Amino acid sequence: MNDIRISIEGAAAVEAARALFEIEGINGEYEADAEVTRDGGLTVIATVVGLVGGTMAIAEQIRKWYLAYKKRQDVKRIEKVLIVTPNGRFFLENATTEEIAKALEPLAK
Repeated sequence: MNDIRISIEGAAAVEAARALFEIEGINGEYEADAEVTRDGGLTVIATVVGLVGGTMAIAEQIRKWYLAYKKRQDVKRIEKVLIVTPNGRFFLENATTEEIAKALEPLAK
């Protein structure tokens, strides 16, 4: 597995996944997991298959994306994001930009 899977949970999961792939340099796809819904929320599985550009710049954009959707004050926000890489998994909640960049390195072209 050379791709990276990102599990996005929350009422804004689909919207957040769409926005994730609008970040310049990220290539992949996403789909909603119809089997997993919680308190009106939803789980979306995004698969990142490639990156074009510097991993640090993209990692910074992912961190900004996460914070923007996590800090929303209405019900349309995300609750948690889990990144699964060939080398392990981690939540974005406390991840640094450097940790995100390191996870993205196998995808850099």
